[in-house]
Amino acid sequence: MAVSVKDNNITAVLLCVLVLVGGCSAQLSPGFYSKSCPKLFQTVNSVVRSAIQKEARMGASLLRLFFHDCFVNGCDGSILLDDTSSFTGEKRAAPNFQSARGFEVIDQIKSAVEKVCPGVVSCADILAIASRDSTVTLGGPSWNVKLGRRDARTASQAAANNSIPPPTSNLNRLISSFSAVGLSTNDMVVLSGSHTIGQARCTNFRARIYNESNIDSSFAQSRKGNCPRASGSGDNNLAPLDLQTPIKFDNNYYVNLVNKKGLLHSDQQLFNGVSTDSTVRGYSTNPTKFSSDFAAAMIKMGDIKPLTGNNGEIRKNCRRRN
Repeated sequence: MAVSVKDNNITAVLLCVLVLVGGCSAQLSPGFYSKSCPKLFQTVNSVVRSAIQKEARMGASLLRLFFHDCFVNGCDGSILLDDTSSFTGEKRAAPNFQSARGFEVIDQIKSAVEKVCPGVVSCADILAIASRDSTVTLGGPSWNVKLGRRDARTASQAAANNSIPPPTSNLNRLISSFSAVGLSTNDMVVLSGSHTIGQARCTNFRARIYNESNIDSSFAQSRKGNCPRASGSGDNNLAPLDLQTPIKFDNNYYVNLVNKKGLLHSDQQLFNGVSTDSTVRGYSTNPTKFSSDFAAAMIKMGDIKPLTGNNGEIRKNCRRRN
């Protein structure tokens, strides 16, 4: 008996309904919680804005948490898991230890969200929304955050050590690290622009200000005032990644690179007589282009290997598995 196209379509729909917890629900969508948690966005935004009002640096910290989550086995909230006697998470990995911060703000957001829609929203999605709201609060672009991620039941300290590019990275290492998670060289350059906000520890820029030549001399001298040459002395002293406007999300990061005022070795690698010079120069003179490209790249990064459907869980507490 012949089967019509209409019959095939009906069959496909019925199959999709039957396996709704599987592959058919795997697509992330900005409206994922529109019915199950309609107050989600305003709830997250309220906590984020309050946290940044108390400490402007927190905006950069929340944005960075999302980066460091997505780069390690996908955007699955694994970075939020605490170590236990039988479990080693990612918080003590080299890129995160004494560096990743903002976990208590994520706890506050989760608590607030649980009050309006208990057991519905994943910690991974909360991280994604908080990163967008942090950017907007500090004057940066907005974007439609795609949602529907579920939380990992595991984490990997080894993967965190291997996947997140350190501040000592050269250009090839940066390109390779981003490529490994499906992001292009241009994605890498524009996402590095998140260093227009936030601060770095002396231990991460000491070698650059004392040993490198592709650095503005007056800029290096000013940084030396808060970062002694001797290792172990003042290691945790902080300096803004963008000296011009450290708590405003703008394109000054690229202006700084053109002027050899990138604080980290990995930053200045983007403008050092290399293939990415023209992209950096373009963003340094076109803030609108930077903003639109950054928003698009953040959406793309948020698509890295999410857990959906029947995979993972919706954690009750972002710091531990259910």
